Amino acid sequence: MSDKVALTSMVKSSGCAAKLPPGELDKVLSSLPIMKSDKLISGFEGNEDALIYDLGDNKVMVATLDFFPPMVDDPFTFGKIAAANALSDSYAMGCIPAVALNIMCFPSCLDISVMKDILLGGQFSVGAATAVIAGGHTISDPVPKYGLCVIGFGDKDKIWRNRGAKEGDVLVLTKKIGTGVAMIAQKGGMCESKTETEVLDSMMLLNKEAYEKARALDIHSATDVTGFSLLGHLNEMCGAKDISAVVNSSKVPFFAGVEELARFGLIPGGMYNNRDYIQDSVYFEEGIRLEVQDLLFDPQTSGGLLLAMSSADAKTYIESMNNKAWEIGYISKPLDTPIKVLK
Repeated sequence: MSDKVALTSMVKSSGCAAKLPPGELDKVLSSLPIMKSDKLISGFEGNEDALIYDLGDNKVMVATLDFFPPMVDDPFTFGKIAAANALSDSYAMGCIPAVALNIMCFPSCLDISVMKDILLGGQFSVGAATAVIAGGHTISDPVPKYGLCVIGFGDKDKIWRNRGAKEGDVLVLTKKIGTGVAMIAQKGGMCESKTETEVLDSMMLLNKEAYEKARALDIHSATDVTGFSLLGHLNEMCGAKDISAVVNSSKVPFFAGVEELARFGLIPGGMYNNRDYIQDSVYFEEGIRLEVQDLLFDPQTSGGLLLAMSSADAKTYIESMNNKAWEIGYISKPLDTPIKVLK
């Protein structure tokens, strides 16, 4: 390992909090002509976590790409988190990742050993996913950034989509919320070591087990919770307009200490972007504390899966996950807003 390098001192925003404001991104993407192919089942127009390309004989290729600036100073840990985050999109589609390509932006002012440690961290996560890294691309850039292009293969009729949730479905989340707030606090030296350790362990954890325990069940809709926040990604699940989602805020699992940190105003800029973009789609019941509302808009890095399934399957799933999954709400008939948050 290289000597400790303060990678976070080189960035203004980190992890998935560095994503462009969703409203600005939507303006650009919605103005582009859609490129069509008889083989392309889903591209960017459906807000899916990955593209789906038909290979014939009920087989599909699922491909995704994700990279971002560091949220931690240790290069190896950064590599592990960035790779776990990129691999997550494949799991969110109900697909096993098979092969990946590195994407690396690296400053000339840093020792090349730092790049090696980042790449080794990426290899660690990809190896844990039983996938392989087969190459990649690097460029010189003042701000370090790392991630992966991930390709997986699966059966066409078993791929999960972010739409398809049914009235009466239960919403299940597989990781706690609050990584954006915690990392802002950590950068300012205000995050307790217990919280920092819990958050880092969660971000490094692959969604592999969460996927494997769910694949035998009837998953109606799935996504992973990353930079656009829990409510942002849930809003995409409700995009068909024939359903709404009801979230019980008291059941949403938060990392220890992040509510207090949010109350102190340790909020990443991405949270405000997320709120601005979907606030008209969310109704908050009276009495929900502001810090709780903020955390529901908090941009997550390497967050968990968000799954919609029957109540019976949800009970089976949560038991199989040994208290590492939480029922946070349900799908209802259409309400006045796509999302209603209860106290």
